[in-house]
Amino acid sequence: MSTHPFSDLKISADLLSVVKEIGFDEMTPVQAQTIPVLLEGRDLIGQSKTGSGKTAAFTLPILNKLDPELREIQALILCPTRELSDQVAREIRRLGRRNKGLQVLLMVGGQPGKAQAEAVDRGVHIVVGTPGRVLDHLQRGNLDFRALSTLVLDEADRMLDMGFEEEMRAIMTALPREIQTALFSATFPAQIKEISKGFQKNPAHVKIEDEAVAGPSIAQHFVPMDPSEKQEMLRRFLAKTRGASVLIFCNQKVQVAELAAALAREDLDVAALHGDLEQRDRDEVMALFRNGTARILVATDVAARGLDIDSLDLVVNFEAPYETDIYVHRVGRTGRAGKSGIALTLANEEERARLRQIAGEAELTIDGTTLDKVFLQLRPAAEAAVKMRTLFVSGGRKDKLRPGDILGALTGEAGGLKAEEIGKIEIHDNFAFVGVHASIAEHAAQKLKMGRIKGRRFPVKVLN
Repeated sequence: MSTHPFSDLKISADLLSVVKEIGFDEMTPVQAQTIPVLLEGRDLIGQSKTGSGKTAAFTLPILNKLDPELREIQALILCPTRELSDQVAREIRRLGRRNKGLQVLLMVGGQPGKAQAEAVDRGVHIVVGTPGRVLDHLQRGNLDFRALSTLVLDEADRMLDMGFEEEMRAIMTALPREIQTALFSATFPAQIKEISKGFQKNPAHVKIEDEAVAGPSIAQHFVPMDPSEKQEMLRRFLAKTRGASVLIFCNQKVQVAELAAALAREDLDVAALHGDLEQRDRDEVMALFRNGTARILVATDVAARGLDIDSLDLVVNFEAPYETDIYVHRVGRTGRAGKSGIALTLANEEERARLRQIAGEAELTIDGTTLDKVFLQLRPAAEAAVKMRTLFVSGGRKDKLRPGDILGALTGEAGGLKAEEIGKIEIHDNFAFVGVHASIAEHAAQKLKMGRIKGRRFPVKVLN
């Protein structure tokens, strides 16, 4: 099997060093096929599923040609949701950490528009945002795209599904004509073809088959069950597998709220994600789930689009989806990066017929099983997990905080904690989340609160 090391790429030594530091070695298929095209300056249509490594695929070429001395917008990335926009912005900052003075602006709803406009005035290199908020700033005269050289439409099909076509076209019409455009989409419907035809110049078309779901790393099952039994049976099952990380999909947000409340009443570590949450609340929910404080996340498909989750033991379809691509997207949240995963659908008779159709269309094997058998598969992961809590720090990127600063404050002479007791550290603009072992959570919060991070004191609390 041929390999594609990152060292083969014609990118700067700084970028190659960062890639090596992060632990990237071999390029994913989408990276191997798209990065060389983008480095040549060609327009691109990339068909690939979420989780294929496409963020790095378009980020590395952008960073490679970025002029850090020019404090103007040189790249614009449009994403369908706030969560995906935030994920992309964080990945750009991670890959660009050796680009001195790099300024990446997250431009989404749920955050003050005035602060975003002021950031543009101070000078930013890359804007990542949702079509609605970007167009709003454009119409207010807050954006100048004279120096723009790259436009990326990430998950373009989902932006169309969410009704953003008018906003996308209005933004693209306002951009300079001589720019490079990269359009990433899981599917290639007629609307995407029309947008490409209208705005792209002889684009290269790269299509990556979805290997994550079709591969053997994900065991896919259904459990026959009447609708009236689902909530109680799932509750009992989850009570036995408390250590496992579980993402549960519901078709409607009212069902998300109802199921999450029912599980919370049983003292299960659960959080809910749906479209009505403010950005600050979404950030907290995702931090709790990524840190393992909330082991169970109940979500709708729209809310869960583009979730940045490294490791996930189980995906549960509380209800079978109506479309094959939605099933594939749900199931693809587990079994990533070579790890094994389990996908389970609670299915009544009508849903079992739907699953047979999905299995046929996507060429998948979805076996019937019992919850007891799934429990045996999950038990090693559940027993190996460590109970985690999450600290909230009232300081972030705008205070010049970095993950290493917080880690150093906790593990240095003043903190005295062990590095292995610290989990994920997420830095946002004005706050940060820190995962720690539950047994030391209060102690860690006190150490941070009484100590100093980069010479300053910040309020710290333990989240429930």
